[in-house]
Amino acid sequence: MSGPVLTMAEAHLACAALVATDLVVRAWRIQLILSGLGQRISFGQAITLNSFGDAASALTPLRFGGEPARLGGMLRADVPAAAAFVAIGLEVLASWPVVVAIALPVAWAYAPEWWRSASPALAAAARESWHWIALIAVASVAAWLVARRVARTGRRLGRPLRRAAVYWRRMPVGRLLLTVPLTALNLVARTGVLVALALTLPDPPALGPLLVGSFALLYAQLVLPTPSGAGAVDFSFLGGAAGHLGPRDAALLLAWRFYTNGIGVLVGGSLAVRAYGWPALRAFVIRGEAPSPRA
Repeated sequence: MSGPVLTMAEAHLACAALVATDLVVRAWRIQLILSGLGQRISFGQAITLNSFGDAASALTPLRFGGEPARLGGMLRADVPAAAAFVAIGLEVLASWPVVVAIALPVAWAYAPEWWRSASPALAAAARESWHWIALIAVASVAAWLVARRVARTGRRLGRPLRRAAVYWRRMPVGRLLLTVPLTALNLVARTGVLVALALTLPDPPALGPLLVGSFALLYAQLVLPTPSGAGAVDFSFLGGAAGHLGPRDAALLLAWRFYTNGIGVLVGGSLAVRAYGWPALRAFVIRGEAPSPRA
């Protein structure tokens, strides 16, 4: 055994630094995009609106609450609704090519090795825990139905799109190009959390397959219907998608969930309660009613 590369204390410090990096670069990114549309928000407002989105995404099926929550944060920062819609659309347009450009060569180099090591463990886990898989499937269908029911939020928020073309034409391409390194740092920071935690093991998994597993576990949450991919992601993590983590796999899962989801829920939730009040947030979660800031 090669021995751990990091102590647990060092790993937690590294994870905290990675989470902070992620928060900062995403705040800068939305600030850059909004400034290109002629809108100025403070760094604190950018952190707040992204935190709203993180909390809502993590707690709602199919992440349906994330963008309405960010829109609410922009409206609270006095950004016009049409500009807020365009900013989010441009952020997606500029970010995903960067994610794909980084992920494809990593997958080309390491995905076959990852699959050779992960697939036998996942298959064995599926055979032994088929009843849990069935329960996860039922929960996923239920979450998808709930998400469809509340999807009317997006239709109500779609009205300002009639005025969006004005802001769309205003955006300088150079501002979007400046977001490229920020998106790259965002991706590195998020995938690096699992790597830092795994390096505390006596015999850590190989770095390449570990990166592929980290990316897959993170971005699967974007398409799985349960909040934060609950159930399916956790089963895959413990089943070997992140590599062989030994008897500490459950503890690493809890730590990974805390850094990738828990901090966002705690920070975003506390800021949202302070800004909107608990009754307005409960109405948003239950009925999809976009909250209004407290007077």
